[in-house]
Amino acid sequence: MAVNLHIPQQSEIHPVPGVEVGTAEAGIRKAGRKDLTVFRLAEGTSVAGVFTTNRFRAAPVQVSERHLAAAQGIRALVINTGNANAGTGASGLQAAEQTCRVLAAQLGIAAEQVLPFSTGVILEPLPVDRLTAALPAAVQNLAPNNWFDAACGIMTTDTQPKISSQRLVLDDATVTITGISKGAGMIRPNMATMLGFLATDAGIAPDLLHDMTRQIAERSFNRITVDGDTSTNDSFIIMATGQSGVQVQSTNDPLYKRLFEALAAVALELAQKIVRDAEGATKFITVRVEEAASSQEALQVAYAVAQSPLVKTAFYASDPNLGRILCAIGYAGINDLDVSATRLWLGDTLVASEGGRHPHYVEEDGQRVMQDAEILVRIALGRGNHQETVYTCDFSHEYVSINADYRS
Repeated sequence: MAVNLHIPQQSEIHPVPGVEVGTAEAGIRKAGRKDLTVFRLAEGTSVAGVFTTNRFRAAPVQVSERHLAAAQGIRALVINTGNANAGTGASGLQAAEQTCRVLAAQLGIAAEQVLPFSTGVILEPLPVDRLTAALPAAVQNLAPNNWFDAACGIMTTDTQPKISSQRLVLDDATVTITGISKGAGMIRPNMATMLGFLATDAGIAPDLLHDMTRQIAERSFNRITVDGDTSTNDSFIIMATGQSGVQVQSTNDPLYKRLFEALAAVALELAQKIVRDAEGATKFITVRVEEAASSQEALQVAYAVAQSPLVKTAFYASDPNLGRILCAIGYAGINDLDVSATRLWLGDTLVASEGGRHPHYVEEDGQRVMQDAEILVRIALGRGNHQETVYTCDFSHEYVSINADYRS
């Protein structure tokens, strides 16, 4: 059950000029569902990406990184679900490369201009014959307004499609931003099983887009966690077609900040939707750490709290066993932490200060906050001026059931 996840109406999903999307049924893992998605990009589109830091990086991740580095001008993306093509060795690389060659031949482009992506079960060979056999149908289905079908087509254990779209006016021109993401478990992107694809019709210089993509990933997909597991396939891609006529070439451009913030806002919404639809989630939890000596220190504490199974199960039960949060703060790795200067709030309720339970805190207040579907945990370390925020969820019985039965 997704937690307050907004699914836009078709009228709220804006096609991005220069981007066409097509879907098809390849039967990769399950029959009767769309599990293959193709993006075709206009010539001249800038494309940048960030990828998982997992050392068992999936074959499509390796191929995508190589094709981006070749700087041939990316013209297409191909995404399959049901099989991650990870832990598949040399044959997995060959399958990813074959997928690129087959799609490239159908689109009249070079194989190096295609980026492949996969998501699903790890350590199983990709049924590449089924995938490539379905590519003509996906190509025939290409259309500007197929974003919603694509959001559905890249799902695995997701229960809801994740899509965000907005328009803004820059320099008297309307700029469109639309994106989709997928992910529900094995989520702690560390780059950036999660995928995110974001497109705009603004024009952005390739080197600038590369820097923007990394910064946006840090502010969005690198601030979420469901279970602390960094997948083998995490990928986040931004595409800038330039079809609106708006061009941003440097950080000094007067349009840069507004465009950056708009892209970052859409990416953050897509990242938060992953947490809202996390496997078995019933609570959406924001962990904000303030007064840290550095951003890294703030993130250490935030992730220690956000990933603690004891904290997450307490939230599921609406049990204000808040000593678990103090425990996580204490083992986060700040060896000189002054616990007497640390404060903890649950929502608007001050729970702990001066090394112990706040004298005015009563458990009924904690119980009231923990029954909400959306909860803010705020921690002040009393060590500096840095602040970071991480988004997470609770752990329920259903999380265990979904992952126990994942391959059944």
